[in-house]
Amino acid sequence: MGGLNIQQKSMKRKLKNHGKKKLKLTLERESEKKEKRESKEECEDVEMENTTAKEDNEEVAQTLPGSMVGLEILSQSSFESLQGKVCENTLKAIADMGFSILTEIQARSIPPLLEGRDLVGSAKTGSGKTLAFLIPAVELMYKLKFMPRNEKRESKEECEDVEMENTTAKEDNEEVAQTLPGSMVGLEILSQSSFESLQGKVCENTLKAIADMGFSILTEIQARSIPPLLEGRDLVGSAKTGSGKTLAFLIPAVELMYKLKFMPRNGTGCIVISPTRELSMQTYGVLKEVMKYHHHTYGLIMGGANRKAEADKLEKGINIIVATPGRLLDHLQNTPNFMVKNLQCLVIDEADRILDIGFEEEMKQILNLLPKRRQTMMFSATTTQKTEALKSLALKKEPIYVGIDDEKEKATVEGLEQGYVVCPSEKRFLLLFTFLKKNMKKKVMVFFSSCMSVKYHHELLNYIDLPVTCIHGKQKQTKRTTAFFQFCNAESGILLCTDVAARGLDIPAVDWIVQYDPPDDPKEYIHRVGRTARGEGGRGNALLILRPEELGFLRYLKQARIPLNEFEFSWSKIADIQLQLEKLIKQNYFLHMSAKEAYKSYVRAYDSHHLKQIFDIETLDLAKVAVSFGFTVPPAVDLKVNSSKGSRPRKRGGGGGFGEFNNPMGVDEAKKLKIYRQIGKKHHSGRQFSR
Repeated sequence: MGGLNIQQKSMKRKLKNHGKKKLKLTLERESEKKEKRESKEECEDVEMENTTAKEDNEEVAQTLPGSMVGLEILSQSSFESLQGKVCENTLKAIADMGFSILTEIQARSIPPLLEGRDLVGSAKTGSGKTLAFLIPAVELMYKLKFMPRNEKRESKEECEDVEMENTTAKEDNEEVAQTLPGSMVGLEILSQSSFESLQGKVCENTLKAIADMGFSILTEIQARSIPPLLEGRDLVGSAKTGSGKTLAFLIPAVELMYKLKFMPRNGTGCIVISPTRELSMQTYGVLKEVMKYHHHTYGLIMGGANRKAEADKLEKGINIIVATPGRLLDHLQNTPNFMVKNLQCLVIDEADRILDIGFEEEMKQILNLLPKRRQTMMFSATTTQKTEALKSLALKKEPIYVGIDDEKEKATVEGLEQGYVVCPSEKRFLLLFTFLKKNMKKKVMVFFSSCMSVKYHHELLNYIDLPVTCIHGKQKQTKRTTAFFQFCNAESGILLCTDVAARGLDIPAVDWIVQYDPPDDPKEYIHRVGRTARGEGGRGNALLILRPEELGFLRYLKQARIPLNEFEFSWSKIADIQLQLEKLIKQNYFLHMSAKEAYKSYVRAYDSHHLKQIFDIETLDLAKVAVSFGFTVPPAVDLKVNSSKGSRPRKRGGGGGFGEFNNPMGVDEAKKLKIYRQIGKKHHSGRQFSR
């Protein structure tokens, strides 16, 4: 009996608790229904207010001319003028972003959008469109007191409506496409469309990563390259630097690995070859972002990095590799378990630069070692005879050619203001110092012809309290990497560099490109100035410093569709620090030795210039050149007088240093040497320095 009483009591407790839970659940449901009714009433009130405001505005609109209703008033005002129309939270966030003045598109779009009007806007990239539509959108959510608890059923119905609209738009595009000629079908439409137009062709993981990167609109090279590459076609692409080539080849390459379900055990499926370490690191950085939601393995192999660590990773299996030619060939020849037999895709980026810096032989060997059955993409900013030869070697199938700049009037981008200044040799450094001092708060890149010249000017300018960083081929890789990312992340600063930094590198918001030493040819000029005014709507400035004897170079630039204006420069405002410079070079032993090596490197680089009819060593007044390096007497330097008749020394990846690959000189060649000696110094041999 006792056991039965205990069971009855336990049953009563359970029934009592169940009743409490049921009552609590009922109360919660009633509370939710009440909240929904209140929310619905608030929405109806807001809609009533919007309708009334809209009717009032339409009455006012009849008294104002055209489409300019109330817009002129705000065109020059600040975000503070939106107080009362936009909530304090939004205005505070905009102030934290550093914006104070409304751009024209914002001033003309935000007021009607806040009134609930529909709007079609047209403006250039970089005009402030994003805030123009985000502010009204956020404000609408704030006024409606939108919460995450809105019913899923309503969301589902909205999605179905959007799908219906997308289907209709797709059918309209297909009708338009039928009226377009030949192979250009769909390209005109795609060239102005967003990455969303690739849905169904590119996996969601890739599109999601691109959205995270902040890209929404396809550039022309992307719109014209990605569709045929996704179909497996070989392609040769030519476009200006900053046009979006990197994503144009990375998206199809990643998509190929995704479709084939490549795993580490399959080895390497895609190789991207870049000319320099810096460009390889940059491409790898973009690849890393694209691969954010993918599981495939990817890696970077380049000179200056730990070779053993690279070999270990390659043996485990890296699906996508970004590599420099020299280190890639090394691994192909000497890393036994580096599996490339399943290679599906080869990308050659900046093909002309790879050949220019002397990797022609390495590329031939690499192509011989790689499987022939593959998709090949070759991208470059310029096309030369050498790139044509590489194309015939690398691409077995008939490729598609995409050249988006061939018929344009200018070879450089629209937002770039270019000019030159004529400066005698002895005043070159004074001009550079004055210019850099004036533009310390801007982002400036200065190009030199040799590594030693970069090294000397870096040491000198920092010594005289003008902070600069530098990149050149004789630096250790860690130093180069640190300097590169330091300059990329800085809002202002000065970077001294050789042509190692002139190709492909995407350095944000560069204000000025200064070519202190002239480029080797117009193509090199294009790549140097390509570091500024990058992307759609980008703006920048370029300054070329020429000696009076070098003005003939402007003819070559004009023939290459590069328009330059002469910049006015007040010579009375030049900083007169020549005496202090000469005193410093004389007294400081380390700067003196660095200046001497820089001077000799400058003269030798000038002697090996490609356009010898313009940059003629015989027109150089060495005494005046020495003055710009801080010398009163020019140091001795050896060089071949007849170098213009022989073959040109090869440039390597260091960017500016020149090496000779012919046999040691005989007696006849030694007689052809022209020697500049230091005045008043006795010489025990016929030569003081060997190149």
